Amino acid sequence: MSLYGMMRTGVSGMQGQSNRLGTVADNIANSGTNGYKKASAEFSTLMISGGGTSTYSSGGVVTDIRAAVARQGVIQYTTSATDLAIDGNGFFVVQDSSGQPFLTRAGSFVPDDQGRLVNAAGFYLLGYSYANGDPSTTANGFAGLEPVKISQQAMKAVPSTFGTYSANLPAKADIVDAAKLPSENVAGAQYTNKISLVSYDKLGDEVLLDVYFTKKANNEWEVAVYSRADGTATTGFPYSSDALAVQTLTFDPDNGKLTTGSANSIDIPIPGGETMELDLSKMTQLATGFVPGEAEVNGSAASPMKGVKFGDDGTIYAQYGNGSLEALYKIPLANVRSPDRLTVESGNVFSQSADSGDVFFGFAGKGGFGNISSGAIEASNVDIGEELTSMIEAQRSYTANSKVFQTGSELMDILVNLKR
Repeated sequence: MSLYGMMRTGVSGMQGQSNRLGTVADNIANSGTNGYKKASAEFSTLMISGGGTSTYSSGGVVTDIRAAVARQGVIQYTTSATDLAIDGNGFFVVQDSSGQPFLTRAGSFVPDDQGRLVNAAGFYLLGYSYANGDPSTTANGFAGLEPVKISQQAMKAVPSTFGTYSANLPAKADIVDAAKLPSENVAGAQYTNKISLVSYDKLGDEVLLDVYFTKKANNEWEVAVYSRADGTATTGFPYSSDALAVQTLTFDPDNGKLTTGSANSIDIPIPGGETMELDLSKMTQLATGFVPGEAEVNGSAASPMKGVKFGDDGTIYAQYGNGSLEALYKIPLANVRSPDRLTVESGNVFSQSADSGDVFFGFAGKGGFGNISSGAIEASNVDIGEELTSMIEAQRSYTANSKVFQTGSELMDILVNLKR
């Protein structure tokens, strides 16, 4: 074994432990950085062939720095709806100010002056917009993604287009004379039961509907719908306009349910609005009184946006004061075949490398991707106890390698001085 080789090996060992201490320093410094993935120094031997001689040629150590990207940190919950965490596989897609895309697990986002969601390192969250319909991922690139903006949306009114109503109609009710049915719209019109439903026109104005259920024959009921605004004071009939819609329901006397051939809904053209389908499929005719059931009608009055809401599938909704939601963006998740081989970049982001594999996309909860949680962040996956232990081990190994170098240096001095 040559003294020079011995000293070179000691230097190699010191260099390797120096790299290890560097990763420990980075890990400890970033132990409080959201989404940070710990770095570690992995060693492998470097052997130098002795050329078939009996003299041993010492080699050294080769250092490979790896990041534990696939190792998830602890999910911590916050009070901010725009804090996002991924529980499982995947990365958020972000971009820098120049538009270059990256991957990250750091999900602490806040709106900037333009309403764009940006994290602490200045990277903007990307998503697919609902402006052109229900979005889908791009299979082979970042095309279609754009910065997510949650700036104040315009006031919005939603016209009614669908509703449901269920009730039991009394089987033993009297049959009403055909000339006095509500659909005839005459003074003194008779009906069996009446309800009112609130609907909305295109401007968000309330349109109150009077819905009459009238027994016109055995097991046959007329449903007539009028606009309350057209009714005569105190009596309703006659209305100034004909019925908005009329339908006949036919019941099976054996079970009290609608027959197979009966209508089970009624289409109502809302004045100033859309045509609303009212689902009546759960109506019954049993030997008891009128028993109203559930009544639901979609649509809403004009209301300003009061905040945003995140769905489990990554959909971002504008939430209005009246409780209605409007889908704005859908956040995709990205992944690669070997996350630990991604290139680590400044700002706690990653980029694709030759060893990581190509980036592919999907949505939360599908295709092996994790779930997105709002009001939560992923903490660093650094364990301070492990890092302090590694620091002590690296320090001792560095000292031992320095002793090897020092011994080689002393022996070299003896060898040089032999001739004196």
